[in-house]
Amino acid sequence: MTDSVTERRDRHERCDRSGRARYPSRVTLPDCPDPKPALLDYLDTRFPNVGREKWRSRLLQNLVSESNGQAVNLETVYRPGMELLYYREVTSEEKIPFREKIIFENQHILVACKPHFLPVTPGGKYVNECLLYRLRAATGNDELMPLHRLDRVTAGLVLFSVNPETRSLYADLFNSRSIFKEYEAIGHLPSGTDRTDWLVESRIKPDKQSPVMVNVAGAINARTRIRLIETRGDLARFELEPLTGKTHQLRLHMASIGSQIVNDRMYPVLLKESPVNYAHPLKLLAKSLSFEDPINGKRLLFNSERSLTFEE
Repeated sequence: MTDSVTERRDRHERCDRSGRARYPSRVTLPDCPDPKPALLDYLDTRFPNVGREKWRSRLLQNLVSESNGQAVNLETVYRPGMELLYYREVTSEEKIPFREKIIFENQHILVACKPHFLPVTPGGKYVNECLLYRLRAATGNDELMPLHRLDRVTAGLVLFSVNPETRSLYADLFNSRSIFKEYEAIGHLPSGTDRTDWLVESRIKPDKQSPVMVNVAGAINARTRIRLIETRGDLARFELEPLTGKTHQLRLHMASIGSQIVNDRMYPVLLKESPVNYAHPLKLLAKSLSFEDPINGKRLLFNSERSLTFEE
C-alpha cells in the first residue's frame, strides 16, 4: 500500500527531531598535486565550520562512506573523483512553523511556493527543516532536486526537477537565462528622487570580511530592473526583474538605489545576529516564473498566491 502524504510527513517530522539528516550529503574529492592529503585533513579544510573533531568522530564511527556504501576511515587513501556520502547533524533543530504549497507537478517538474524562513536545501543549523526534504516526504520522490535557490528569508516560487532523465533540459533554462522571474518587494522610498524605474548594473562579489555581497569595480556581472508600482507613506511596493542570478543580488541592488527592503538585516547595513523573529519576515517574494517548456514547447507561467503587505 502506498504511504499517505500525512504518514510520510509524520516520519519526516520524527526524523527532524533526531537532528540527523534523512538524506545524505555528497562531496566529490577533487584532483590535487601529490602528496595527496589525508581524508581528515581534506574534510576539515573543505568544511571548516563542522570542526576537525566532528569529522574524526564520523570517520571512526564509519559514518562516512563511498557512493557504493563502503565505509571509509582515517586510513582510507585519498582518491581524486571518489564520492563521499555523510549525514549532516545538528544538536537540535527548531521546527519552522510555516508550510509550503505545491503549485504544479507533472512527470518532469514540480513548482512549489515556500514560506519565509524555510531554506531550500540543508545548510547551517537547518538539516531536515528545508523545502527539499519536506517535498520529498510529501511526494515520496527521493529524486526531487531544486533547479535554483532562494534565500532562506525570501518567500516564493522554486522550480524542482522530478525526473533525472530530463533534469538537464530544465537546468539549461537557467544556464541560458531563458526563464523569466519576477519578484515583489516592499521597501523604503529612495530619498531625493522622483524616479519610478531603474536598471541597476554592477559587479557583485562576496565580501571577504563578512557574509554580505558587495559592489566592486570591474566587468558587470549582475543586472536588475526595478519598478516602483505603489507608495504608502515612506514605503513603496517594487517590482523586481533579475536579469542575472547572483547571490543577494536583489537586496544589494535595492540598497544601491537608496532603498532598504523592510526587515532586511543585511543590506544596506549588516546587523548583529539575533534570534529569528517570525513576526517580521523580509518583505521579498519570488512572485512568478515563466518559461518555454523544453519538452513540448508550451509557454508556462506560474504565480505565487502569497502577497506582501505594508504592515510589519
